[in-house]
Amino acid sequence: MLKYDAVVIGAGPGGYECAIRLAQNGKKTALVEECELGGTCLNRGCIPTKALLHSADVYDKARNADACGVFADKVTFDYAKIIQRKNAITKKLRNGVAFLEKSHGVEVIQARAVLSGTRRVSLSNGEELEAAHIVLATGSLPSALPIPGTDLPGVVDSTALLDITTCPQHIIIIGGGVIGVEFATFYSRLGVKVTILEMLDRILEPFDKELARLVSGKLEEQGVSVVVNARVESIAEGLTVRYTDRKKGAGGSVRGDLVLVAGGRQANSRGMGFEQAGLRMTRGGFVETDGLCRTNIPNIYAIGDLNGKMLLAHAASAQGLMVADLIAGIPRRAIHGNRIPSCVYCHPELAMVGMTEEKARAAGREIGTGAFNIAGNGKALAIGENEGMIKIVFDKTNGEILGCHIWGPHATDLVAEIAAVMECEGTVDELGTTVHPHPTVSEIILEAAHDCRGKSANAPAQKPR
Repeated sequence: MLKYDAVVIGAGPGGYECAIRLAQNGKKTALVEECELGGTCLNRGCIPTKALLHSADVYDKARNADACGVFADKVTFDYAKIIQRKNAITKKLRNGVAFLEKSHGVEVIQARAVLSGTRRVSLSNGEELEAAHIVLATGSLPSALPIPGTDLPGVVDSTALLDITTCPQHIIIIGGGVIGVEFATFYSRLGVKVTILEMLDRILEPFDKELARLVSGKLEEQGVSVVVNARVESIAEGLTVRYTDRKKGAGGSVRGDLVLVAGGRQANSRGMGFEQAGLRMTRGGFVETDGLCRTNIPNIYAIGDLNGKMLLAHAASAQGLMVADLIAGIPRRAIHGNRIPSCVYCHPELAMVGMTEEKARAAGREIGTGAFNIAGNGKALAIGENEGMIKIVFDKTNGEILGCHIWGPHATDLVAEIAAVMECEGTVDELGTTVHPHPTVSEIILEAAHDCRGKSANAPAQKPR
């Protein structure tokens, strides 16, 4: 029986950072991972998809560089090499995680872990671990949709798609969420025919309606066919996807040579002894926790996708660091989920933090908004990416920032500024007096903050609000 102060099960962003912080806090820690270090994010999600998107971005810019006075003849791409580059990046980062764990004194064990008690973990290699504290960080898996034909050759989930080394001619994507939109962006920028089939009446449902509509329009401009209200009925031999319009009742079909099922994710909790150990589970196999990621068993925590609160890598990391401090007796407050940004790496990028206008009104807030068109930003024009907008939602009674929505260049980086101000409970007025460097795309935040009071100096005059 190997004894530790803490055992972390799962080495995704939440688990591996939690283990390091536990070690930094003086706790003897073991990190157990069945597959690769880095989890879904590093190996099958965030990082590999961004590597693919960068390759597509370079290709697209090279094809259209003449607008900048640069001429590149006969631009082509090697799809297999794009995949090789993606694999090399993930391998390098995976090795980096291993180095970090070793340098901090964390013992990494490659094995499948099963809870055999509230303080015991059984491993597939025959070892038994005992720990005063156990952190569950086993993440999530692609959801399997109940559609006939999903087992046909050529029908894949996001994990399998990343390992395909030949470029499709026409990919059909079932699901217009973040995963579906990002892969649509990747393939369309390579010149591949793309069809998105979304069951709801718009893509990217959690995001601001206006910006989601703009993203949809941009995808169509880039050659993507976006079909909404489409309930997929079946996938037939030859990869013909049949669907029904939920509102009109009419049927339709589309044929491609690759089908991606991007219907969300489910908890990775089966067969790990969670129920047998007495953990309370929610619908979908997620582990029930409070705001501090504590389960109903005092010494067991569940972080990241596994608790179902917010299926984002950066949320998992934040929760992992918080739990590591709690185990060490360091007081921490619950993470405010409304201040965690969400990002979509389409082109231009889309990012949000906080509430949409609709949700803010539903919460009973008296809201105001401030917006700015990125066409008015000098840096955006200079780099040839002056399409998009920013919208800030605020409380009229006290100026509190309730949310921010950005569609434009570097949106996924810029949104962090708003998240920081919200974490400090800042106001639009304080944001508006913060001097931003010029020329930068970040100035759109300043202009939107000024517009909240109807006083943007770089936007056309408006009627007093």
